[in-house]
Amino acid sequence: MGVKIKESAISDTEFERMQQFVYDYLAASVEGDEDGGRMRWYPWHSAEYRFNHIQNVIEIATTIADREGAAIDVVRVSALFHDISKLEANQEVHAEEGARVTREYLQTCDNLPQSFIDEVCQSVAEHSYQGPLSDTSLETQSLIEADILDKIGANGTVLILLRMGYESRTHTDAAEMVDRVLERGRNAKERVVSDTAESIAYQRLKRVKWFREWLESEVPAMSMGANVEFTPDPTKADAHTTHGDIDSDISVATGTDTDSTDTNEDTDTNPDTNNTNPVDTHISDG
Repeated sequence: MGVKIKESAISDTEFERMQQFVYDYLAASVEGDEDGGRMRWYPWHSAEYRFNHIQNVIEIATTIADREGAAIDVVRVSALFHDISKLEANQEVHAEEGARVTREYLQTCDNLPQSFIDEVCQSVAEHSYQGPLSDTSLETQSLIEADILDKIGANGTVLILLRMGYESRTHTDAAEMVDRVLERGRNAKERVVSDTAESIAYQRLKRVKWFREWLESEVPAMSMGANVEFTPDPTKADAHTTHGDIDSDISVATGTDTDSTDTNEDTDTNPDTNNTNPVDTHISDG
């Protein structure tokens, strides 16, 4: 006798309507602010960016919920609504405010059990919880883990490099910035508790370590831990400086080299030199 598959309580059409509501709400939050939104100084924290983050969290959280046995519909809907108030409320209260907006919307939907609405709103309200994830329900845990994991890996690296450009940093600062992603990834790996989330964290952290190594191999100033500054001599009228003159006009500021290798972690092989990397049995590179 086969296992009976439980039909989803949320149809695809209904979920699409929810997605449209969340996107419209985020867009209105920015448009309604005379200053251009709470996070206006970081353009990628627009309604478009926030909605993209939400989509990423839905994907990761659904994967975790499916493999760990959580209620998928609760996780999927709470992931969709978890940051709905991010652009209009202060960071400290955006989760609680988001739960309020979520409840108001879900109560307008037909045929949703009150218990389902309560579970979704609880996960939204608790998604910023900083305590042990074992204290939360499996559904809330799946959401929090997904929210953490979206900020690391290749995606986290791209976002912090975008921040570099906005702050007018040069590419020689990239090692320092990528190290921040590595640190965040290591912290994420320590905090998540499910096997699926740990597997995703391991894979994403490995990608950032590879990128850091590639960057150092191509930008010597990073591996030397030095910034080379040219200080032209204003007394020289001849613009055609000889090699000897250049040597006398360079000052080198040496900083502390940041080692991206954590001796407590498994050693990962760079894919440029070896194609026998350990393969994550849970998450593919697709």
